[in-house]
This record gives sequence, structure tokens and C-alpha cells, in this order.
Amino acid sequence: MIRRKGRLLVGGLGLIWFTAIVYFIHKTGHSTDQDENPALKLKPSLIAARRRDVSSLVTSDSVDDKQMSWQYFDEQLYVGKTKLSDGQDAYVRNKFNQAASDKLRSNRDIPDTRHDLCKAATQEQRHLPATSVIITFHNEARSTLLRTVVSVLNRSPAHLVHEIILVDDFSDDPSDGQELMKIQKVHVIRNERREGLMRSRVKGADLAVAPVLTFLDSHCECNKGWLEPLLARVAENKTRVVCPVIDVINMDSFSYMGASADLRGAFDWNLVFKWDYMSTEMRAKRRTNPIAPISTPMIAGGLFTMDRSWFDTLGKYDMLMDIWGGENLEISFRVWQCGGSLEIIPCSRVGHVFRKQHPYTFPGGSGNVFARNTRRAAEVWMDDYKQYYYSAVPSARNVPYGNIQGRLELKENLHCKPFKWYLDNVFPELKVPDSQDVAFGSIQQGHLCMDTLGHLTGQSIGLFSCHFTGGNQEWSFTKTGAIKHSDLCLDVSEFVPGSVLLMKPCTGSTTQKWLRFHNERMFKHAVVGVDLCIDSAGQQGAGLAVQKCNTSVLSQSWKFSLNKL
Repeated sequence: MIRRKGRLLVGGLGLIWFTAIVYFIHKTGHSTDQDENPALKLKPSLIAARRRDVSSLVTSDSVDDKQMSWQYFDEQLYVGKTKLSDGQDAYVRNKFNQAASDKLRSNRDIPDTRHDLCKAATQEQRHLPATSVIITFHNEARSTLLRTVVSVLNRSPAHLVHEIILVDDFSDDPSDGQELMKIQKVHVIRNERREGLMRSRVKGADLAVAPVLTFLDSHCECNKGWLEPLLARVAENKTRVVCPVIDVINMDSFSYMGASADLRGAFDWNLVFKWDYMSTEMRAKRRTNPIAPISTPMIAGGLFTMDRSWFDTLGKYDMLMDIWGGENLEISFRVWQCGGSLEIIPCSRVGHVFRKQHPYTFPGGSGNVFARNTRRAAEVWMDDYKQYYYSAVPSARNVPYGNIQGRLELKENLHCKPFKWYLDNVFPELKVPDSQDVAFGSIQQGHLCMDTLGHLTGQSIGLFSCHFTGGNQEWSFTKTGAIKHSDLCLDVSEFVPGSVLLMKPCTGSTTQKWLRFHNERMFKHAVVGVDLCIDSAGQQGAGLAVQKCNTSVLSQSWKFSLNKL
């Protein structure tokens, strides 16, 4: 009797133990249906090892293998380790709303933002080359990093993604990347010190195996059908460097919004990247084929695909650039001037979290690092046109830029074209300051500078805090007496006090001519007998205007930080 009770007790404990194992496996698996998120499948070696570990406890037919936790990466556990505590600032770590990101599944649904013609088109995949996807990160939020990886794997044909190489640029917590090594096709390398974007990407590219490289930022979401159009363009011509249309992931709500396909990458003489709408003529030419590739003078730099051998031939990245900034300018000049081309592919869409500030520090300060990198690009690739950069950003002249001999030799060995060719053939829309200009730069009053405020033809101008990076504060003063911003001139329609200055197409008319007087600290209208000077007193209302000249008022005194060319 006692023996029978003992056997029953042992059997009962065994059943409880078996049930607990099954429950544990079910609960620790990913909370969503594994079939819906195949990207979380672990490497085969890990699956085999885990199966051996539990095979003595759970028979193969007792629980369906598809639901076994050992086959899938534990998303909840990975993201939960950096979960925000109650009351913790959701923006402090990443400068975006981490709480909103952490609430989203790694395989969340996003809208297909492609043009209908893209959705209807069929892409031949048999002859497309595979790609190695390289993602660098430094202290990235775990949820956004994982979502980037998952979107690559889930929204790409499996045979076209050879591997994902994560380059951890010395994050505070090494396990951010190390834990992701468990996922299929994911490899992780970690820098022993902070190297920055450029050197980290080169390290990843040097380890890549596939014939094509795809670079992504660590807070992206690849959309449906994103990869095939990029690979197709590179397969046709290996000198093409191609980019997706970059959709917007809102930094606060993490909502996904489609971006316009009528944009190109561009810059002003301050060499700061910006998005420019294509001209009316360009858009008109695309009406018959709105999904045709878009030639772009510059790329944003975070997301692009190119042939691996072409990347090597072109000199990879400038390895003496630091952290971040200016590298997109340098690679854009280099690709175009050395025989390649840059394209935006409308049928490829990738979402990106755009932040208002960097979440990480720059050794030496972000401004100095960006200026140093940008100056290196200007010194190597812009020839004598670099003077316009220095006129727009005078402070850059004082930033040491290091040794550029290696990059100059690369330029010579590749027989690269001069910057004038780039301006004439790639970006003729960038107006070169007239050689007859007396000066070029910014016009300052106290801590404020003349600024277009983003206004257009026929609109007023005002004052804004000086940033000395050109753009809306970029002006030239010509020998003919015009005050120009791009191809617009300051014009006064009536010679009466209070007349507001307007930006109008430069015509050389008398209403657009000015003189500098009173130790060159005032702008006076050049018409004889007209005693009117540019005045800022009422600029917060209608904008800058002309008033009767008065040498004793500060509102008519301007410090000319314009630099003679």
C-alpha cells in the first residue's frame, strides 16, 4: 500500500514536472504567432542545441515543434531588459519616444506607400544578386534595432539577403548586439572603442560576403518590396549607387507616413544636406513614368545599396572622418566625379525615425566634428569652388582637417572629373556666386542676421538668430549694387519710408540698387536724392523695410560679416 502510494506520488510529480516544462516553453516563446514573424527564427545550431537540452524531458510528439520556444528569439525578454521605469523620461536615452517604440511588435504592420504602378509590377528575381546588409549602431534602443533587423528579414526574399552584419560602435551595453547573434543570418562585431559611422561601416563591409552591400541606419523599417528594385538597378550597372525613398517614422508616436517621391537630395554652399522638390520641368517629364529612377546630386547617406567591388574601387569611406556628418557629401561627390551615378528608386520604400537632435556625444563637439568632416570633403573634391563654402561658413577656415594626401591620390588614380563638371552636369541648379560679387556670406545686426525665413519670390525678409551656415542667411553683394539671395534681389517698390523690402527676380532695375556708406555699416538706396536705408525696427511685423537714413539708430547698423571673394 505504501509502495503503491509512493509510485502514485512519483508519477504525479512527473506529470506536474512535464506540464510545467510545456507551460514554460509556451510562455517564454514570442507572444505572437511564430508563423507571422519568421525573422525571429534562431540559427539552426542554436535550435539543435536547445532541442538536445530538453529532449530528455519532452518527447518530440508531445508538443508541436513549431511552438517550441527554443526555435525563436525571445523578443519580449530582449526588449524588456531596457524597459523604462515609471515616470522615466521616454526621450532621454534616444531623443525619440522609446516608450512608444517599445510597445510595438517587431513585425508590426505598416502601410504600403509605393505607387500603384510599383505594386502591379513584377520583379524578376532569379538573376538578382544577393546582398549583405550592414547596420551600425551606438546605444540604439533595443526595440528599434530589433525592428530594423526583423523588417529586413521579413520583407525581403530570403535568398536575396545573404547576411545582416551588425556593427556595435562601442555601445554601453555589449549585450544589445550580442543577444541578436542568436537570430538567423545575423552576425555581430563590436568595436573596442568608439569609431564612428564611417570606420564602422567599412569594418562591416570588409567582412561582407555577398556581391552587393546595403547600408541601413539602426532605426528603420523596410517596407514591402523594398529590396528587389535596388538590386535590379545595381545588377544592370554596378557603378550605380541607389537609395530608397525614405518614409517618415514619427519620433513621438512612431506612426509611419509615406514621403513624397518628388524630392532629390541637394545642398547650398554651406554644404548642409537638404531635400529639394524637383522643378516643374522635371516633374512634367516624369508624368509618363512616375516610378522611373530619380537622378540625385546627393544622398542622405543613411540608406543605400551599391556593388561591393565598386565600393572598394572608389575608396570605401574617408577613414579619417570622425563619428558622423559630411560623409554623405563626400561619397556623393566621389561617386559622381569618379564615374558613377546616384539614384533614388521610387518603388523602394524604407521608413526612418527622424530626430531633432543626436542622442549621443561627439568627442570634440558635434559642430567641430561636422565642420572637420565637411572641410575634408571640400578640400578634396571641390577644387577652387571651396571658396564659396568658406565664404558661407567662415568659421570652417579655422577647423583643422588633418591629412588628405591619400584621398587626393585616390582622386588622381581614378581620373575623377573636376567639380566644375559636377556643377555643369549633375547639379546646375546650384548657382555659383557671380565673379563680380563684392562679397558673399551673411549680414549681421547684433546676434541676428538677415534671413529669408523660408519666404519665396515676392515675399518679405526678416531677422533670425545667426547660425553662420549659409542657407536662408546666405547673401551676396554685387559690384552693381544688388543684394542677392540665389537668383532673387532685394527690391523696394516705393521710395517712401516704411516700404517693405521684397525678394524679386534680379533684373538690374533701379529699385534693386544699393550703396554701402557710413563706414560701410549701412545700406542706402542708390537712387540719387532718395535718403532711405534698410531698417529692422518693424521687422517683427511686416519684415525689413526702408526708413529715412539715420546714422545714430542701431536698427540701421549692420555688421558686414561678408567675406570678400
